[in-house]
Amino acid sequence: MLIIDRLELLLQPGLNVLTGETGAGKSILLDSLGFVLGWRGRAELVREGADQGEVIAEFDLTVDHPARAVLTEAGLPVGDTLILRRVNARDGRKTAWVNDRRASGEVLRALSDTLVELHGQNDDRGLLNPSGHRRLLDTFGDLDDPVARCRAAWRDLQGARAALTEAEELAAALAEEEEFLRHAVGELTELSADAGEDASLDSRRRMMQGAERIREDVARAYTALGSGGAEGMMRDASRWLDEAAEQAEGALDTPMAALERAMVELGDAEDGIARALEALAFDVSELERVEERLFAIRALARKHNVLPDALSDLTETLGAKLAALDGGAAELADLKAAVLDAEDVYDTAADALGAARAQAAEALDTAMAKELAPLKLERAVFATDIAETDAGPDGRDTVAFTIATNPGAPSGALNKIASGGELSRFLLALKVCLTSGVDGLTLIFDEIDRGVGGATADAVGRRLAELSVDSQVLVVTHSPQVAARGAHHWRVEKSVTKGATLSTVVALDDLERIDEVARMLSGDTVTDAARVAAKTLLNA
Repeated sequence: MLIIDRLELLLQPGLNVLTGETGAGKSILLDSLGFVLGWRGRAELVREGADQGEVIAEFDLTVDHPARAVLTEAGLPVGDTLILRRVNARDGRKTAWVNDRRASGEVLRALSDTLVELHGQNDDRGLLNPSGHRRLLDTFGDLDDPVARCRAAWRDLQGARAALTEAEELAAALAEEEEFLRHAVGELTELSADAGEDASLDSRRRMMQGAERIREDVARAYTALGSGGAEGMMRDASRWLDEAAEQAEGALDTPMAALERAMVELGDAEDGIARALEALAFDVSELERVEERLFAIRALARKHNVLPDALSDLTETLGAKLAALDGGAAELADLKAAVLDAEDVYDTAADALGAARAQAAEALDTAMAKELAPLKLERAVFATDIAETDAGPDGRDTVAFTIATNPGAPSGALNKIASGGELSRFLLALKVCLTSGVDGLTLIFDEIDRGVGGATADAVGRRLAELSVDSQVLVVTHSPQVAARGAHHWRVEKSVTKGATLSTVVALDDLERIDEVARMLSGDTVTDAARVAAKTLLNA
């Protein structure tokens, strides 16, 4: 990773201190951590001459650690150890794994929110951004439930409003069509054409048109097959053969059986012809009625630009629109009532959320007052300002963290009022308050002590040490007073080997810590007096 060839850093519980000269590589270490956590805005981390850079971060998870829920939701393996691995290729491609499973940057960032809080004077985690103050206050006040109720009420309200708007737009459109709808539904209903009726009428019409031409021949055929024709002659033949069969010694059995079968077939033919004659029987008025209805169906189908068989469905569709128009007033009244009910529910939820935020703001202001005194800011006043704004899913409140550096002085935004040193301490106090009670979180402070020194720097160091009693804290610092409060101390060193600049991290023992703190006190030349002062700081 840039000037890092290979590096392994095992952070310990409590306050971990990282020191070193400017440019030694401390920022690169934090960039590397941010890279594996999926944070945006981190630089490309591939060292010159290398094909890729790789960062691995390992976290121990308690049984109720919130990262477990993120892993479960993402379908990733869950255990007591969480291993994040991310590779940055020379061509810029980035690939990530979570517990040896491929994962997206979104999953990494969701996990990082439960694992690490990084803070520096640029505050890339949002403390100086007023747009995030409401969310931070909600988190501090444990307001997940009232926020969820407010959001659900807002969704219901928006849904009710959308339904009303849609119904009003439909009613307006239908009102413009009312004259057409009433006329069209009237004539469609009066005609009442059934699906398939057109084909049936067309077939009946064609049959009646041809009936006059063929009925005479069909009747003549019926007569020829009847008792005066083929049927009579076959009956005579059958009688004659039956009388002669006794003397024919069986010679007539076969022809007599064939003749009997022929008489059965002849009967079937007569029945079929009779039915055909009955079907061919019509009068001229019936043909006129069939043609009139057939032409009416086809004319109405052309008028509405549909097939004749679709007239039935069209009647239902236009009838439904007309019914909606006729019943629209009642429906609109119901929808308006639903909007009013949803507004009442939302107002109740938003008011409850606003009241809860007011209580949380009071608690945060009280907590901040307690935190500021040890940091030599006992005269400063921190206030959480809540103002009303337009309604939305998160209620009707805007939240802004403000400070006044002295009683009676005007208050304003953190980064507008405080000096660099004051800002560091304000943000440290705010970070402490906002992360209080959060389990399993590693807090990282990047030069939080910049711009302060002496007793103030000592106060910052002591507060960081107190904070680390129940948390894992990593602080990157140039302050000897802060470094002296660390339970574990590492020094970042940079060296040039064979023309290549490399950065390493060295764990310091007690004697080495004295020299490092002395260097921070006196500069490049470490004097005996500096060592004595360093021992005093370390033993304080």
